[in-house]
Amino acid sequence: MNAAFVLPDWNTLAELADEHIPLLRSALLIAHDEYPGLDAAGCDALVQAHASALRDEVDRIGSWPLKMQAINHHLFEELGYAGNHSEYNDPRNSYLNDVLERRLGNPISLAVVQMEVARRLGVPLDGISFPGHFLVRLPVEDGILVMDPFNRGRPLNADELRQRARPHFGEDVPDEALLQILRPAPPRAILMRILRNLHALYTEAQDWPRAVRCTDRILRLFPDNADAIRDRGLGYLQMGHLQGAHSDLARYMQLNPEADDAETLRHRLIESGGSPFRLH
Repeated sequence: MNAAFVLPDWNTLAELADEHIPLLRSALLIAHDEYPGLDAAGCDALVQAHASALRDEVDRIGSWPLKMQAINHHLFEELGYAGNHSEYNDPRNSYLNDVLERRLGNPISLAVVQMEVARRLGVPLDGISFPGHFLVRLPVEDGILVMDPFNRGRPLNADELRQRARPHFGEDVPDEALLQILRPAPPRAILMRILRNLHALYTEAQDWPRAVRCTDRILRLFPDNADAIRDRGLGYLQMGHLQGAHSDLARYMQLNPEADDAETLRHRLIESGGSPFRLH
């Protein structure tokens, strides 16, 4: 790896303010867990090459929406980046080095590429942690332009956004609720969503070491995230690591003394040979 290109340290990410978390490098740090030999500097150089190829054209364009149109055309039409519709649950769709090599990804990984290229060209593209599929947003004169990176950066109007939100928020999605959903997602939330996606895939595959690794990484970003503490404890149970399971599940109960799943967790621990824990 290029000595000038250094990935962040998992042990210090929790201490960083959101504005100081480097999104691309941190996404590559997630990939580094799965691919210890990945060429992170080469991945960064490829993203920079995408931006450099567009710079003269984008600089000549006056408005941000038209700049974004040029960026999307280059990424999705000329370079062939695309949503992996046929193998959506392939973990490679979440690892940025794979996405850059295969030019296939899921909504959030494609959004990271799209955002990084746009920002290097001075275009203020942000992510949106929309329910279902991750989206991106660009400020325009009369509001925001929302786009779908999984479908070649296609713009979405308010009616379509409401339709997508209804399965998660009910039939009535007022303007205030929609605007709340469309707020920019900070880097920490984006990284957490990548890790949660991977955790869900590895849990479904019963790949407990990788599932536990994902929850451990979430806790490096959010040390007191109760759901991640619980999920890591449950992963430890599956691996037979009772001490770790007991510690995490007890901590989860301390953070959520009224948790609906409290009794279920106690029984699972006892059935696995552990002792019941008490709150102090």
